[in-house]
Amino acid sequence: MRRTKIVATIGPASEDPTTLRAMIRAGMDVARIGCAHGTIEEHLAKYKAIRAAAKELDANVGILADLPGPKVRCAPFPEGGVVFEDGDEVRFTTGETSSSREVISSDYEQMVQSVEVGDCLALGDGNISFVVHDKSADTLFARVVRGAKVQGKPGLQIPSDRIRISTPTEEDFRFADAFIEEGVDMLAISFVRSAHDIRSLGVEPAPRGPLIVAKIETRAAVENLEGIITVSGAVMVARGDLGVDYSLSELPHLQKHIIRRCVARGLPVITATQMLESMVYAPTPTRAEASDVANAVFDGTSSVMLSGESAVGVDPVNAVATMAEITQRSDVGFPHEEWANTVSQVRESDGELGAGALTTDAITMAARRIAKEVGAQAIVCLSRTGYTVRSVSRFRPTVPIYGFSPDERAVRQLSMSWGTIATKSQERTQPEDMIDDALTLLSDHTDLTTGDRVVVISGHSTSTRATDTLRVMHLP
Repeated sequence: MRRTKIVATIGPASEDPTTLRAMIRAGMDVARIGCAHGTIEEHLAKYKAIRAAAKELDANVGILADLPGPKVRCAPFPEGGVVFEDGDEVRFTTGETSSSREVISSDYEQMVQSVEVGDCLALGDGNISFVVHDKSADTLFARVVRGAKVQGKPGLQIPSDRIRISTPTEEDFRFADAFIEEGVDMLAISFVRSAHDIRSLGVEPAPRGPLIVAKIETRAAVENLEGIITVSGAVMVARGDLGVDYSLSELPHLQKHIIRRCVARGLPVITATQMLESMVYAPTPTRAEASDVANAVFDGTSSVMLSGESAVGVDPVNAVATMAEITQRSDVGFPHEEWANTVSQVRESDGELGAGALTTDAITMAARRIAKEVGAQAIVCLSRTGYTVRSVSRFRPTVPIYGFSPDERAVRQLSMSWGTIATKSQERTQPEDMIDDALTLLSDHTDLTTGDRVVVISGHSTSTRATDTLRVMHLP
């Protein structure tokens, strides 16, 4: 089975029901709705179409609504786009209704006052970059450092410490309220700088509320990573904007660091931006892109994300299938034992945990080791919130993780967790009944057979807050 999950962005190329169903069959685990463009009504229509497609296929597909955030947008470029060449001179300004090869206008009114000579700017996901060499009262004068084609209304990336817009924005709150009312599984917050930005959204803890995904794309977020981890449900390594605040040579090291720290704390991690970028136009990725995806898997990421490749690309289904093929092959070569040791060391360095977390830590760590030693075919986790399942997942066991929860949203939220197959279970008052249900489902609906050995972890009662029981059992 493929262990690393796939997040695919839904857009004009993929929002019709036929394509959505094909993407789910090809391997889409989580559907991302990017809210930077379009109305709430348009995005809710995508949400309902995804839910309908998943229900029709009886597939566990999570939905991630990526809130707009304090994104700086350019005025639209001419139809057909514009090509910037290295060395071109460009002026940046505000207030214009269109952009061209000579003048780029943005919607950030304080841009000229905020940006300084020597700052680097970028368009979109960083394909085109500029360095500012002069400024006047109302204009920035810049030179193209790396050119490419641009079209539409791309985002303008400005060093994060120059942006004076708070997170979340008023628009974020409106979108969040609309999606929460619909029962969305996950919400992503852009340009997070501290734990305060996450807390200010004010949502209920998962799974009563959506799992909050903190997008790590600023220098401040990296510097405040420990605090952000504490209040988030998952993180996204948003390499495009992060590449504006840090040099390209620093990005691979930041990616490894963020993934390791977050997974060790039980948070799923999405690695995003330009993973198979050439597949926006081409039927196959470059060799470098395939290696980038594989290295993200080896770094320990929980999920890899498609952006333009699935939203506006020529063949979204092929992009998902290609990502699935690369990740499945990479999963085979994952260094499970080395990773488990690394996570254990990171957890030991974190200091003291609360009593419940400490017990769950010990039980989930033991589950991975015992499953290996007794030759178990799977690890079975009974968890109302999904916390126990994510806790096991971070150790990257060699056997599948089957997560059972009576909470439907918790099950969908587990669609992002590495190596996890999540199923909704019946509401029971006794753990023994929950275990019997789980083992019966495994016997009836998986390749496991009667007599197969499994490791089962749960609480000693349905009211306990900690996972404190581990058993080695056989399927009936």
